[in-house]
Amino acid sequence: MPELISHTTTSKQKEAHPHAALRRRENIIGLLFLSPWLLGFVLLKLLPILFTFGYSFTDFKMISPDKATFVGLQNYIRFATDLDAWSSLVGSLGYFMTTVPLEVLVALALATILSSQRMRLKALWRLVIFIPSIIPAAAIAFIWAGFINPDSGWLNRLFLIPMGLPPPVEGVGGIPALTTIMALWSIGPNFLIMYGAMLHVPKDLYEAARVDGAGPLMRFLNITIPMISPAIFFSVVISLTSAFGGSLLLDRGYVFSQSLSPMDGYIDQTMFSYFYVGYASALAWVMFSVTMTITIILFRSARRWVYFPEESRHESF
Repeated sequence: MPELISHTTTSKQKEAHPHAALRRRENIIGLLFLSPWLLGFVLLKLLPILFTFGYSFTDFKMISPDKATFVGLQNYIRFATDLDAWSSLVGSLGYFMTTVPLEVLVALALATILSSQRMRLKALWRLVIFIPSIIPAAAIAFIWAGFINPDSGWLNRLFLIPMGLPPPVEGVGGIPALTTIMALWSIGPNFLIMYGAMLHVPKDLYEAARVDGAGPLMRFLNITIPMISPAIFFSVVISLTSAFGGSLLLDRGYVFSQSLSPMDGYIDQTMFSYFYVGYASALAWVMFSVTMTITIILFRSARRWVYFPEESRHESF
């Protein structure tokens, strides 16, 4: 009798989930495809991050690792009185406040232009906008340095001399201009995210608004922006992590790492110029705490300005 009940229950389960075996097989195949990335993440990202947390409680120096001792919170107390670290942290916050809005606004403007039905050669323009984001930041730095070089730069030869203007003074506007260029140079992913979101906005909404007399600006502000607000929010978050997120691996702070954040530079200097691995690890975790705080504030504020269709549908019921 129990065997009969068990057989009947199993048969009912198979009838209730006829594709359960197929789903399990697909899940296993998906996990196998993900396994190289997961293995790389654990070995090259997660474990080094956990090691930096341990190092932050030691006086570990790169040139004398055998003399490392546990110092408790001493590195974090040192940060509280380190004026250079505080000024670098404030500089990084200014870097974030300057570059992230610039990246998001320019990407939004380009996505709006290319989503227009009047635009031609869209595939070519998408490629032109995205390609720079996969070029190493070092190439950007060298290109910019060559462009503004007073003796041999294209800026002087092609524009300033023909217009009768003096050559640029070496060093003037270098870092701010390079920061702006690098921010705009890497807008490719943000542009594609917003462009894809704009293509999925229902056309019926625009037609209804047009019938009601709404102009292009009103349609953009009242339909496009709210409908793609999840894409804008996602772009802000990935721009934030791109600006701050890699410091825990202690491989940021120089131009080859695509970061001009002053705090990243200070961590890099502490790590590779003074060899204070313990203190650099503590600085990296302070940076991580600031990044996580900003991220949590962004997620908290998202309920007020981001449109989530699924939540709106549930509330309507």
